[in-house]
Amino acid sequence: MLAGDETLEDEMYETEIEIKSSDGLHMRPAMQFVDLANQFDSEITVSNQQDTADAKSIMQMTVLAATYGSKLKVVAKGRDAKQAIEALKELVDTKLFGNAAAGQDEKE
Repeated sequence: MLAGDETLEDEMYETEIEIKSSDGLHMRPAMQFVDLANQFDSEITVSNQQDTADAKSIMQMTVLAATYGSKLKVVAKGRDAKQAIEALKELVDTKLFGNAAAGQDEKE
């Protein structure tokens, strides 16, 4: 089984996420993203077309300056990479920005 464990440590998964909030990936949702990324042992990076950031660093994540409509590539490498990608995608797609439009309607 050790050979299988070594293989799992090298697993790599990736996904693309889109920022759907008109406010972009500002400090509060970025911190939630970083907090969740830090719950995993895998190395996780997020990149736009110009820069790549460590998903576990709020300072690096803010450098991405992800505005509404930005598409970001998230890559995780490690034994829990699949779980990390799934959790981060769910956070962005449903928890962070899933109700953004509904919240804006209530203000009007």
